[in-house]
Amino acid sequence: MKKINLLIVEDEEAIRDMLRFSLTNANFNIIDSENTEQAVTILNHRIPDLIIIDWMLPGKSGIEFVKWIRNEKTLNHIPIIMLTAKAEENSKIKGLMSGADDYITKPFSIDELIARIKTVLRRGIIVSPSNRIEIGEMVLDIERHQVNIGNQRIKLLPLEYKLLYFFMTHQNKTYTRHQLIDHIYARNSYIDDRTIDVQIKRLREKLRPYGYDKIIKTIRGVGYCLMRDENEKGH
Repeated sequence: MKKINLLIVEDEEAIRDMLRFSLTNANFNIIDSENTEQAVTILNHRIPDLIIIDWMLPGKSGIEFVKWIRNEKTLNHIPIIMLTAKAEENSKIKGLMSGADDYITKPFSIDELIARIKTVLRRGIIVSPSNRIEIGEMVLDIERHQVNIGNQRIKLLPLEYKLLYFFMTHQNKTYTRHQLIDHIYARNSYIDDRTIDVQIKRLREKLRPYGYDKIIKTIRGVGYCLMRDENEKGH
């Protein structure tokens, strides 16, 4: 199964170390930063599956950062869990109203945090019990790394499959070419924007006979987006 990528924004080194150790052992991939400035740099290159952020941070606060994320087209879908020592009800309401998906007060147990992470993530893309993602008649089988449309197997190259998998697990969300490169290719690979354009063109060509090429939209001046509601049945 694909590991979940978590971005932790926390200025206390001891807490970052504890979270990195405990969540890595729980089979998450961890990226961490000590302030929002570092977090912005990370988000320019990588899109995590979920962000865990402290309320009280040097410079821009966690609340301000959450509001900023919710106003960014390529980031506003990311689930956010806020960590804070503020246990008062009005503080919790303020955190949730700023755009956080959940709120957990310090001190907290790792088991509770993991449960909160899983609960928040379940609100996203729905994967069936058989580990399949479906858009109309197009079915991506995660365990077998196969894609079928109706009764027809679609022969995809590994990079084409990774690209389609990413789009199907991040539906109706726009990503820049640079962000797609970071998700699809190894971190230390040098890949230019043209490579992504070519891969998407090839993927569309393989989906075109079934009408599913149209769900992958070019967002002019930004990047690409899989628009699920455009073509639910393919043709």
